[in-house]
Amino acid sequence: MAQEEAQKSADVVVTTEKPMTDKEVTVPSPVLEKEVTPTVASEEKAESEKEEEETVVAEKVIVPSPEELEKKALAEFKELVREALNKREFTSPVPVKEEKPEEKKPAEETKGEDKTEEKKEEEKPEAIKLEAKTDAVAPAETKSEEKEAVSDTVAEEDGTKTVEAIEESIVSVTPPENTVVSEAEPMEPEEVSIYGVPLLQDERSDVILLKFLRARDFKVKEALTMLKNTVQWRKEIKIDELVEAEAGEEASEFEKMVFAHGVDKEGHVVIYSSYGEFQNKELFSDKEKLNKFLNWRIQLQEKCVRALDFSSPDAKSSFVFVSDFRNAPGLGKRALWQFIRRAVKQFEDNYPEFATRELFINVPWWYIPYYKTFGSIITSPRTRSKMVLAGPSKSADAIFKYISPEQVPVKYGGLSKDIPISTEDTVTEAIVKPAAKYTIDLPASDACMLSWELRVLGADVSYGAQFEPTTEGSYAVIVSKNRRIEPTDEPVITESFKVGEPGKIVITIDNQTSKKKKVLYRFKTLPISDL
Repeated sequence: MAQEEAQKSADVVVTTEKPMTDKEVTVPSPVLEKEVTPTVASEEKAESEKEEEETVVAEKVIVPSPEELEKKALAEFKELVREALNKREFTSPVPVKEEKPEEKKPAEETKGEDKTEEKKEEEKPEAIKLEAKTDAVAPAETKSEEKEAVSDTVAEEDGTKTVEAIEESIVSVTPPENTVVSEAEPMEPEEVSIYGVPLLQDERSDVILLKFLRARDFKVKEALTMLKNTVQWRKEIKIDELVEAEAGEEASEFEKMVFAHGVDKEGHVVIYSSYGEFQNKELFSDKEKLNKFLNWRIQLQEKCVRALDFSSPDAKSSFVFVSDFRNAPGLGKRALWQFIRRAVKQFEDNYPEFATRELFINVPWWYIPYYKTFGSIITSPRTRSKMVLAGPSKSADAIFKYISPEQVPVKYGGLSKDIPISTEDTVTEAIVKPAAKYTIDLPASDACMLSWELRVLGADVSYGAQFEPTTEGSYAVIVSKNRRIEPTDEPVITESFKVGEPGKIVITIDNQTSKKKKVLYRFKTLPISDL
Protein backbone atom coordinates (compact mmCIF):
# COMPACT_ATOMS: atom_id res chain seq x y z
CA MET A 1 0.00 0.00 0.00
CA ALA A 2 2.79 2.36 0.89
CA GLN A 3 4.44 1.72 -2.44
CA GLU A 4 1.20 2.49 -4.32
CA GLU A 5 0.71 5.80 -2.49
CA ALA A 6 4.30 6.82 -3.18
CA GLN A 7 3.86 5.99 -6.83
CA LYS A 8 0.67 8.16 -6.99
CA SER A 9 2.40 11.11 -5.41
CA ALA A 10 5.25 10.79 -7.80
CA ASP A 11 2.82 10.70 -10.67
CA VAL A 12 1.23 13.90 -9.31
CA VAL A 13 4.57 15.64 -9.09
CA VAL A 14 5.42 14.66 -12.58
CA THR A 15 2.17 15.91 -13.95
CA THR A 16 2.58 19.29 -12.21
CA GLU A 17 6.15 19.65 -13.42
CA LYS A 18 5.20 18.75 -16.99
CA PRO A 19 6.33 21.53 -19.36
CA MET A 20 3.51 23.76 -20.57
CA THR A 21 2.52 23.67 -24.20
CA ASP A 22 1.67 26.71 -26.28
CA LYS A 23 -1.99 26.07 -25.68
CA GLU A 24 -1.61 25.94 -21.92
CA VAL A 25 0.45 29.17 -21.57
CA THR A 26 -1.77 31.94 -20.11
CA VAL A 27 -0.85 35.45 -21.24
CA PRO A 28 -1.90 38.33 -18.92
CA SER A 29 -4.95 40.06 -20.28
CA PRO A 30 -4.20 43.49 -21.71
CA VAL A 31 -7.60 44.69 -20.56
CA LEU A 32 -6.28 45.21 -17.04
CA GLU A 33 -3.62 47.64 -18.27
CA LYS A 34 -6.24 49.55 -20.23
CA GLU A 35 -8.44 49.79 -17.12
CA VAL A 36 -5.68 51.00 -14.73
CA THR A 37 -3.98 53.62 -16.86
CA PRO A 38 -7.06 55.69 -17.79
CA THR A 39 -8.31 55.86 -14.20
CA VAL A 40 -5.04 57.34 -12.93
CA ALA A 41 -4.97 59.83 -15.78
CA SER A 42 -8.60 60.77 -15.23
CA GLU A 43 -7.98 61.36 -11.52
CA GLU A 44 -5.01 63.61 -12.28
CA LYS A 45 -7.05 65.45 -14.87
CA ALA A 46 -9.94 65.91 -12.42
CA GLU A 47 -7.57 67.28 -9.79
CA SER A 48 -6.01 69.71 -12.25
CA GLU A 49 -9.46 70.85 -13.38
CA LYS A 50 -10.46 71.30 -9.73
CA GLU A 51 -7.38 73.42 -9.07
CA GLU A 52 -8.13 75.51 -12.14
CA GLU A 53 -11.72 76.01 -10.97
CA GLU A 54 -10.49 77.06 -7.53
CA THR A 55 -8.08 79.57 -9.05
CA VAL A 56 -10.87 80.92 -11.26
CA VAL A 57 -13.16 81.26 -8.23
CA ALA A 58 -10.37 82.97 -6.29
CA GLU A 59 -9.88 85.37 -9.17
CA LYS A 60 -13.60 86.06 -9.29
CA VAL A 61 -13.71 87.11 -5.58
CA ILE A 62 -14.03 90.89 -5.71
CA VAL A 63 -12.72 92.88 -2.76
CA PRO A 64 -15.02 95.85 -2.13
CA SER A 65 -13.42 99.24 -2.62
CA PRO A 66 -13.22 101.82 0.20
CA GLU A 67 -15.97 103.79 -1.52
CA GLU A 68 -18.26 100.75 -1.49
CA LEU A 69 -17.49 100.04 2.17
CA GLU A 70 -18.16 103.68 2.99
CA LYS A 71 -21.46 103.56 1.11
CA LYS A 72 -22.51 100.39 2.94
CA ALA A 73 -21.60 101.80 6.34
CA LEU A 74 -23.49 105.02 5.57
CA ALA A 75 -26.62 103.05 4.61
CA GLU A 76 -26.47 101.08 7.89
CA PHE A 77 -25.87 104.27 9.84
CA LYS A 78 -28.84 106.00 8.24
CA GLU A 79 -31.10 103.07 9.14
CA LEU A 80 -30.00 103.26 12.77
CA VAL A 81 -30.53 107.03 12.81
CA ARG A 82 -34.00 106.62 11.28
CA GLU A 83 -34.88 104.01 13.88
CA ALA A 84 -33.62 106.28 16.67
CA LEU A 85 -35.67 109.19 15.31
CA ASN A 86 -38.80 107.02 15.17
CA LYS A 87 -38.26 105.97 18.79
CA ARG A 88 -37.41 109.54 19.80
CA GLU A 89 -34.10 108.38 21.28
CA PHE A 90 -32.40 111.72 20.66
CA THR A 91 -34.62 113.32 23.31
CA SER A 92 -33.31 112.48 26.74
CA PRO A 93 -35.99 110.52 28.66
CA VAL A 94 -37.48 111.91 31.87
CA PRO A 95 -35.87 110.17 34.85
CA VAL A 96 -38.31 107.72 36.46
CA LYS A 97 -38.35 107.34 40.23
CA GLU A 98 -37.54 103.77 41.08
CA GLU A 99 -39.45 102.16 43.92
CA LYS A 100 -37.12 101.07 46.66
CA PRO A 101 -37.39 97.34 47.41
CA GLU A 102 -38.45 96.35 50.88
CA GLU A 103 -35.46 96.18 53.14
CA LYS A 104 -34.80 92.79 54.61
CA LYS A 105 -34.75 92.76 58.36
CA PRO A 106 -31.55 91.67 59.96
CA ALA A 107 -31.29 88.24 61.48
CA GLU A 108 -31.30 89.62 65.03
CA GLU A 109 -34.70 91.28 64.51
CA THR A 110 -36.18 88.06 63.07
CA LYS A 111 -34.85 86.16 66.03
CA GLY A 112 -36.51 88.65 68.35
CA GLU A 113 -39.81 88.25 66.54
CA ASP A 114 -39.55 84.48 66.86
CA LYS A 115 -39.02 84.83 70.59
CA THR A 116 -42.05 87.08 71.00
CA GLU A 117 -44.17 84.56 69.08
CA GLU A 118 -42.92 81.82 71.40
CA LYS A 119 -43.87 83.93 74.39
CA LYS A 120 -47.37 84.44 72.94
CA GLU A 121 -47.70 80.71 72.47
CA GLU A 122 -46.75 80.16 76.09
CA GLU A 123 -49.31 82.74 77.22
CA LYS A 124 -52.20 80.94 75.43
CA PRO A 125 -54.72 79.05 77.62
CA GLU A 126 -54.06 75.40 78.26
CA ALA A 127 -57.32 74.35 76.56
CA ILE A 128 -56.18 75.84 73.26
CA LYS A 129 -52.81 74.16 73.62
CA LEU A 130 -54.47 70.80 74.19
CA GLU A 131 -56.62 71.25 71.06
CA ALA A 132 -53.55 72.04 69.02
CA LYS A 133 -51.78 68.98 70.36
CA THR A 134 -54.68 66.68 69.57
CA ASP A 135 -54.79 68.02 66.03
CA ALA A 136 -51.07 67.50 65.63
CA VAL A 137 -51.15 63.97 67.07
CA ALA A 138 -54.04 62.72 64.93
CA PRO A 139 -54.13 58.99 64.26
CA ALA A 140 -52.52 57.98 61.01
CA GLU A 141 -55.55 55.95 60.01
CA THR A 142 -57.90 58.94 59.82
CA LYS A 143 -55.38 60.86 57.72
CA SER A 144 -55.00 58.00 55.29
CA GLU A 145 -58.78 57.65 54.99
CA GLU A 146 -59.13 61.34 54.22
CA LYS A 147 -56.47 61.01 51.55
CA GLU A 148 -58.27 58.07 49.95
CA ALA A 149 -61.58 59.93 49.96
CA VAL A 150 -60.02 62.96 48.33
CA SER A 151 -58.29 60.85 45.68
CA ASP A 152 -61.59 59.08 44.88
CA THR A 153 -63.45 62.34 44.39
CA VAL A 154 -60.67 63.70 42.18
CA ALA A 155 -60.72 60.55 40.07
CA GLU A 156 -64.47 60.84 39.61
CA GLU A 157 -64.25 64.53 38.67
CA ASP A 158 -61.43 63.90 36.16
CA GLY A 159 -63.65 61.74 34.02
CA THR A 160 -66.98 63.54 34.43
CA LYS A 161 -66.03 67.21 34.80
CA THR A 162 -68.83 69.33 33.37
CA VAL A 163 -68.59 72.42 31.22
CA GLU A 164 -70.03 74.49 34.04
CA ALA A 165 -67.21 73.45 36.34
CA ILE A 166 -64.66 74.40 33.68
CA GLU A 167 -66.31 77.79 33.16
CA GLU A 168 -66.27 78.40 36.91
CA SER A 169 -62.52 77.65 37.00
CA ILE A 170 -61.78 80.22 34.24
CA VAL A 171 -61.22 83.75 35.55
CA SER A 172 -63.12 86.38 33.59
CA VAL A 173 -60.83 89.08 32.09
CA THR A 174 -63.43 91.02 30.13
CA PRO A 175 -63.51 94.69 31.21
CA PRO A 176 -66.71 96.21 32.57
CA GLU A 177 -69.11 97.83 30.10
CA ASN A 178 -68.44 101.39 31.20
CA THR A 179 -64.60 101.13 31.15
CA VAL A 180 -62.64 102.48 28.14
CA VAL A 181 -59.48 100.65 27.03
CA SER A 182 -56.67 103.18 26.37
CA GLU A 183 -54.75 102.47 23.18
CA ALA A 184 -51.08 103.46 22.87
CA GLU A 185 -50.82 106.53 20.69
CA PRO A 186 -48.25 106.16 17.87
CA MET A 187 -45.25 108.46 18.34
CA GLU A 188 -44.32 110.81 15.54
CA PRO A 189 -40.70 110.64 14.36
CA GLU A 190 -38.42 113.13 16.05
CA GLU A 191 -37.06 116.05 14.04
CA VAL A 192 -33.40 116.75 14.79
CA SER A 193 -31.10 119.27 13.13
CA ILE A 194 -27.35 119.55 13.54
CA TYR A 195 -25.18 122.42 12.28
CA GLY A 196 -28.37 123.85 10.78
CA VAL A 197 -29.01 120.73 8.65
CA PRO A 198 -32.03 118.44 9.37
CA LEU A 199 -31.01 114.80 9.72
CA LEU A 200 -32.02 112.45 6.87
CA GLN A 201 -33.69 115.22 4.87
CA ASP A 202 -31.24 115.62 1.96
CA GLU A 203 -27.68 114.95 0.80
CA ARG A 204 -26.28 117.49 3.25
CA SER A 205 -27.18 115.11 6.06
CA ASP A 206 -25.13 112.34 4.40
CA VAL A 207 -22.01 114.52 4.41
CA ILE A 208 -22.44 115.22 8.12
CA LEU A 209 -23.13 111.57 9.02
CA LEU A 210 -19.97 110.55 7.16
CA LYS A 211 -17.96 112.81 9.48
CA PHE A 212 -19.22 110.89 12.51
CA LEU A 213 -18.52 107.56 10.78
CA ARG A 214 -14.94 108.56 9.96
CA ALA A 215 -14.39 109.80 13.50
CA ARG A 216 -15.27 106.31 14.77
CA ASP A 217 -13.47 104.33 12.03
CA PHE A 218 -16.81 103.38 10.41
CA LYS A 219 -18.05 101.54 13.52
CA VAL A 220 -21.72 102.27 13.05
CA LYS A 221 -22.96 101.78 16.62
CA GLU A 222 -20.14 103.90 18.08
CA ALA A 223 -20.88 106.62 15.51
CA LEU A 224 -24.56 106.59 16.55
CA THR A 225 -23.58 107.00 20.20
CA MET A 226 -21.32 109.91 19.27
CA LEU A 227 -24.12 111.55 17.27
CA LYS A 228 -26.58 111.20 20.17
CA ASN A 229 -24.05 112.70 22.59
CA THR A 230 -23.43 115.63 20.24
CA VAL A 231 -27.15 116.35 19.86
CA GLN A 232 -27.57 116.20 23.64
CA TRP A 233 -24.57 118.52 24.18
CA ARG A 234 -26.01 121.05 21.75
CA LYS A 235 -29.31 121.01 23.63
CA GLU A 236 -27.56 121.48 26.97
CA ILE A 237 -25.61 124.56 25.87
CA LYS A 238 -28.62 125.89 23.86
CA ILE A 239 -26.59 126.27 20.69
CA ASP A 240 -29.25 128.17 18.70
CA GLU A 241 -29.55 130.82 21.41
CA LEU A 242 -25.77 131.01 21.69
CA VAL A 243 -25.37 131.69 17.97
CA GLU A 244 -27.91 134.53 18.07
CA ALA A 245 -26.47 136.05 21.27
CA GLU A 246 -24.78 139.45 21.02
CA ALA A 247 -21.03 139.65 21.48
CA GLY A 248 -19.84 140.91 24.85
CA GLU A 249 -17.30 143.58 25.69
CA GLU A 250 -14.45 141.08 25.45
CA ALA A 251 -15.31 140.09 21.85
CA SER A 252 -12.90 142.63 20.33
CA GLU A 253 -10.06 141.14 22.37
CA PHE A 254 -11.11 137.57 21.61
CA GLU A 255 -11.08 138.34 17.88
CA LYS A 256 -7.36 139.05 18.11
CA MET A 257 -6.86 135.49 19.39
CA VAL A 258 -9.04 133.53 16.97
CA PHE A 259 -10.25 134.62 13.53
CA ALA A 260 -11.04 133.21 10.08
CA HIS A 261 -9.09 134.61 7.15
CA GLY A 262 -8.77 133.46 3.54
CA VAL A 263 -8.62 129.94 2.15
CA ASP A 264 -5.87 127.40 1.50
CA LYS A 265 -4.73 126.22 -1.94
CA GLU A 266 -7.58 123.68 -2.04
CA GLY A 267 -10.29 126.15 -1.02
CA HIS A 268 -10.72 125.31 2.69
CA VAL A 269 -11.42 128.19 5.08
CA VAL A 270 -8.45 128.94 7.35
CA ILE A 271 -8.89 129.67 11.08
CA TYR A 272 -5.97 131.20 13.00
CA SER A 273 -5.44 130.89 16.77
CA SER A 274 -2.83 132.73 18.82
CA TYR A 275 -1.92 130.95 22.05
CA GLY A 276 0.29 133.83 23.15
CA GLU A 277 -2.84 135.87 23.98
CA PHE A 278 -3.54 133.50 26.88
CA GLN A 279 -0.82 135.44 28.73
CA ASN A 280 -3.26 138.35 29.00
CA LYS A 281 -4.11 138.28 32.71
CA GLU A 282 -6.99 140.72 32.35
CA LEU A 283 -8.82 138.33 30.01
CA PHE A 284 -7.95 135.04 31.66
CA SER A 285 -7.61 135.75 35.35
CA ASP A 286 -10.33 133.35 36.56
CA LYS A 287 -12.60 130.51 35.45
CA GLU A 288 -15.52 132.81 34.69
CA LYS A 289 -13.52 134.71 32.05
CA LEU A 290 -12.21 131.45 30.60
CA ASN A 291 -15.78 130.18 30.24
CA LYS A 292 -16.77 133.43 28.53
CA PHE A 293 -14.00 132.88 26.00
CA LEU A 294 -15.09 129.24 25.50
CA ASN A 295 -18.69 130.26 24.81
CA TRP A 296 -17.50 132.91 22.34
CA ARG A 297 -15.22 130.33 20.69
CA ILE A 298 -18.12 127.86 20.31
CA GLN A 299 -20.23 130.65 18.83
CA LEU A 300 -17.51 131.43 16.25
CA GLN A 301 -17.07 127.74 15.40
CA GLU A 302 -20.80 127.21 14.92
CA LYS A 303 -21.12 130.25 12.68
CA CYS A 304 -18.19 129.10 10.54
CA VAL A 305 -19.58 125.55 10.32
CA ARG A 306 -23.05 126.74 9.28
CA ALA A 307 -21.43 128.78 6.50
CA LEU A 308 -19.81 125.66 4.98
CA ASP A 309 -21.09 123.86 1.90
CA PHE A 310 -22.49 120.39 2.71
CA SER A 311 -24.20 119.93 -0.65
CA SER A 312 -21.88 117.12 -1.80
CA PRO A 313 -18.95 115.03 -0.53
CA ASP A 314 -16.64 116.94 -2.91
CA ALA A 315 -17.53 120.30 -1.36
CA LYS A 316 -15.08 121.96 1.03
CA SER A 317 -16.77 121.18 4.34
CA SER A 318 -13.77 121.40 6.67
CA PHE A 319 -11.14 123.87 7.87
CA VAL A 320 -7.40 124.40 8.01
CA PHE A 321 -6.40 125.41 11.54
CA VAL A 322 -3.22 127.44 12.11
CA SER A 323 -2.15 127.55 15.77
CA ASP A 324 0.50 130.14 16.63
CA PHE A 325 2.61 129.20 19.68
CA ARG A 326 4.63 132.40 19.79
CA ASN A 327 4.84 133.55 23.44
CA ALA A 328 2.53 130.70 24.49
CA PRO A 329 2.20 129.99 28.23
CA GLY A 330 4.83 127.68 29.68
CA LEU A 331 4.20 124.22 31.07
CA GLY A 332 4.17 125.67 34.59
CA LYS A 333 0.65 127.01 34.04
CA ARG A 334 -1.02 123.63 34.34
CA ALA A 335 -4.51 124.96 35.06
CA LEU A 336 -4.48 126.97 31.83
CA TRP A 337 -3.24 124.04 29.75
CA GLN A 338 -5.83 121.75 31.32
CA PHE A 339 -8.51 124.23 30.27
CA ILE A 340 -7.10 124.30 26.72
CA ARG A 341 -7.08 120.49 26.56
CA ARG A 342 -10.68 120.28 27.78
CA ALA A 343 -11.78 122.89 25.25
CA VAL A 344 -10.03 121.12 22.37
CA LYS A 345 -11.52 117.77 23.46
CA GLN A 346 -14.97 119.36 23.45
CA PHE A 347 -14.50 120.50 19.86
CA GLU A 348 -13.18 117.08 18.80
CA ASP A 349 -16.21 115.30 20.27
CA ASN A 350 -18.88 117.66 18.95
CA TYR A 351 -17.34 118.89 15.66
CA PRO A 352 -15.75 115.68 14.32
CA GLU A 353 -13.68 115.61 11.14
CA PHE A 354 -13.87 119.37 10.58
CA ALA A 355 -10.08 119.71 10.42
CA THR A 356 -8.48 118.87 7.11
CA ARG A 357 -5.08 120.03 8.42
CA GLU A 358 -3.57 121.39 11.67
CA LEU A 359 -0.54 123.69 11.34
CA PHE A 360 1.39 124.47 14.53
CA ILE A 361 3.75 127.36 13.86
CA ASN A 362 6.38 129.15 15.97
CA VAL A 363 6.54 126.05 18.15
CA PRO A 364 9.02 126.63 21.02
CA TRP A 365 11.80 124.18 21.78
CA TRP A 366 10.13 122.91 24.96
CA TYR A 367 6.91 121.89 23.20
CA ILE A 368 8.45 119.32 20.85
CA PRO A 369 9.77 116.98 23.60
CA TYR A 370 6.53 117.58 25.52
CA TYR A 371 4.56 116.57 22.44
CA LYS A 372 6.63 113.43 21.92
CA THR A 373 6.52 112.42 25.59
CA PHE A 374 3.06 113.37 26.83
CA GLY A 375 1.13 113.81 23.62
CA SER A 376 -0.46 116.81 22.05
CA ILE A 377 -3.41 118.89 23.20
CA ILE A 378 -5.16 117.16 20.30
CA THR A 379 -6.15 113.64 21.37
CA SER A 380 -7.86 112.29 18.25
CA PRO A 381 -5.49 109.95 16.33
CA ARG A 382 -7.06 110.92 12.99
CA THR A 383 -6.58 114.63 13.72
CA ARG A 384 -3.02 114.11 14.99
CA SER A 385 -2.15 112.44 11.69
CA LYS A 386 -2.99 115.76 9.97
CA MET A 387 -0.69 117.84 12.18
CA VAL A 388 2.38 119.76 11.00
CA LEU A 389 4.81 121.26 13.55
CA ALA A 390 7.22 124.05 12.59
CA GLY A 391 9.66 126.09 14.64
CA PRO A 392 10.05 129.87 14.29
CA SER A 393 12.52 129.64 11.39
CA LYS A 394 10.34 127.24 9.37
CA SER A 395 6.89 128.63 10.10
CA ALA A 396 6.51 130.75 6.96
CA ASP A 397 7.57 127.88 4.71
CA ALA A 398 5.11 125.57 6.45
CA ILE A 399 2.26 128.02 5.92
CA PHE A 400 3.10 128.79 2.29
CA LYS A 401 3.25 125.06 1.52
CA TYR A 402 -0.52 124.85 2.05
CA ILE A 403 -1.70 128.49 1.83
CA SER A 404 -0.77 130.99 -0.87
CA PRO A 405 0.98 134.14 0.45
CA GLU A 406 -1.77 136.41 -0.86
CA GLN A 407 -4.20 134.57 1.45
CA VAL A 408 -1.99 134.80 4.55
CA PRO A 409 -2.32 137.77 6.93
CA VAL A 410 0.68 140.04 7.40
CA LYS A 411 0.83 138.89 11.02
CA TYR A 412 1.78 135.41 9.84
CA GLY A 413 4.13 136.34 7.02
CA GLY A 414 1.72 136.96 4.16
CA LEU A 415 0.52 140.02 2.23
CA SER A 416 -2.78 141.69 3.11
CA LYS A 417 -2.39 145.47 2.96
CA ASP A 418 -5.33 147.68 1.97
CA ILE A 419 -4.23 148.78 -1.48
CA PRO A 420 -5.94 148.24 -4.87
CA ILE A 421 -4.71 144.63 -4.86
CA SER A 422 -7.17 141.89 -3.99
CA THR A 423 -6.41 138.43 -2.69
CA GLU A 424 -7.17 137.13 -6.18
CA ASP A 425 -3.93 138.67 -7.47
CA THR A 426 -1.28 136.00 -7.32
CA VAL A 427 1.95 136.35 -5.38
CA THR A 428 5.34 135.62 -6.94
CA GLU A 429 8.04 134.01 -4.85
CA ALA A 430 11.77 134.46 -5.44
CA ILE A 431 14.99 133.48 -3.68
CA VAL A 432 17.86 135.91 -3.08
CA LYS A 433 21.14 134.06 -2.72
CA PRO A 434 23.63 134.94 0.03
CA ALA A 435 25.88 137.93 -0.74
CA ALA A 436 23.98 138.69 -3.96
CA LYS A 437 21.56 141.18 -5.52
CA TYR A 438 18.21 140.39 -7.05
CA THR A 439 16.15 142.65 -9.35
CA ILE A 440 12.39 142.58 -10.03
CA ASP A 441 10.84 144.21 -13.13
CA LEU A 442 7.24 145.47 -13.03
CA PRO A 443 6.25 146.52 -16.60
CA ALA A 444 3.87 149.38 -17.46
CA SER A 445 2.98 149.72 -21.15
CA ASP A 446 0.68 152.77 -20.89
CA ALA A 447 -0.03 155.62 -18.57
CA CYS A 448 -1.36 154.06 -15.38
CA MET A 449 -1.09 153.78 -11.62
CA LEU A 450 1.30 150.94 -10.74
CA SER A 451 0.98 149.52 -7.18
CA TRP A 452 2.96 146.73 -5.56
CA GLU A 453 3.46 144.83 -2.30
CA LEU A 454 6.75 143.23 -1.31
CA ARG A 455 7.99 141.31 1.67
CA VAL A 456 11.39 139.80 2.45
CA LEU A 457 11.16 136.98 4.98
CA GLY A 458 13.82 137.48 7.61
CA ALA A 459 14.49 141.08 6.47
CA ASP A 460 18.08 142.26 7.04
CA VAL A 461 18.45 143.35 3.36
CA SER A 462 18.58 146.60 1.37
CA TYR A 463 15.65 147.73 -0.79
CA GLY A 464 15.39 150.27 -3.58
CA ALA A 465 13.05 151.05 -6.54
CA GLN A 466 13.14 153.31 -9.60
CA PHE A 467 11.17 153.88 -12.81
CA GLU A 468 13.03 153.30 -16.09
CA PRO A 469 11.21 154.58 -19.23
CA THR A 470 11.56 152.79 -22.54
CA THR A 471 11.69 156.05 -24.57
CA GLU A 472 15.23 157.07 -25.47
CA GLY A 473 16.34 160.33 -23.93
CA SER A 474 13.99 160.01 -20.95
CA TYR A 475 15.45 159.98 -17.48
CA ALA A 476 15.03 157.37 -14.78
CA VAL A 477 13.02 158.39 -11.75
CA ILE A 478 13.92 157.21 -8.22
CA VAL A 479 10.77 155.94 -6.56
CA SER A 480 12.36 154.72 -3.31
CA LYS A 481 15.92 155.34 -2.19
CA ASN A 482 18.01 152.40 -1.12
CA ARG A 483 17.39 151.69 2.55
CA ARG A 484 18.06 148.98 5.05
CA ILE A 485 15.10 146.77 6.07
CA GLU A 486 15.47 145.73 9.69
CA PRO A 487 13.55 142.89 11.34
CA THR A 488 11.75 145.48 13.51
CA ASP A 489 10.46 147.46 10.49
CA GLU A 490 7.04 147.08 8.92
CA PRO A 491 7.25 143.65 7.26
CA VAL A 492 5.28 144.54 4.12
CA ILE A 493 6.47 147.29 1.78
CA THR A 494 3.56 148.92 -0.04
CA GLU A 495 4.17 151.56 -2.70
CA SER A 496 2.55 153.11 -5.78
CA PHE A 497 3.83 155.17 -8.74
CA LYS A 498 1.90 157.15 -11.34
CA VAL A 499 3.36 156.22 -14.72
CA GLY A 500 3.11 158.84 -17.49
CA GLU A 501 4.88 156.92 -20.27
CA PRO A 502 5.72 153.28 -21.10
CA GLY A 503 8.46 151.79 -18.95
CA LYS A 504 8.99 149.60 -15.91
CA ILE A 505 9.62 149.71 -12.19
CA VAL A 506 12.92 148.07 -11.26
CA ILE A 507 13.18 146.85 -7.63
CA THR A 508 16.59 145.88 -6.26
CA ILE A 509 17.09 143.57 -3.23
CA ASP A 510 20.65 143.47 -1.88
CA ASN A 511 21.34 140.53 0.45
CA GLN A 512 24.75 140.82 2.11
CA THR A 513 24.11 138.11 4.71
CA SER A 514 25.30 134.50 4.59
CA LYS A 515 21.73 133.15 4.41
CA LYS A 516 19.36 133.03 1.47
CA LYS A 517 16.21 135.14 1.65
CA LYS A 518 12.72 134.54 0.29
CA VAL A 519 10.95 137.45 -1.42
CA LEU A 520 7.19 137.67 -1.90
CA TYR A 521 5.70 140.29 -4.20
CA ARG A 522 2.67 141.11 -6.32
CA PHE A 523 1.59 144.14 -8.35
CA LYS A 524 -1.34 145.60 -10.22
CA THR A 525 -1.85 148.37 -12.78
CA LEU A 526 -4.92 150.61 -12.95
CA PRO A 527 -5.67 152.95 -15.89
CA ILE A 528 -5.60 156.64 -15.08
CA SER A 529 -9.24 156.92 -16.16
CA ASP A 530 -10.30 154.55 -13.37
CA LEU A 531 -8.67 156.64 -10.65
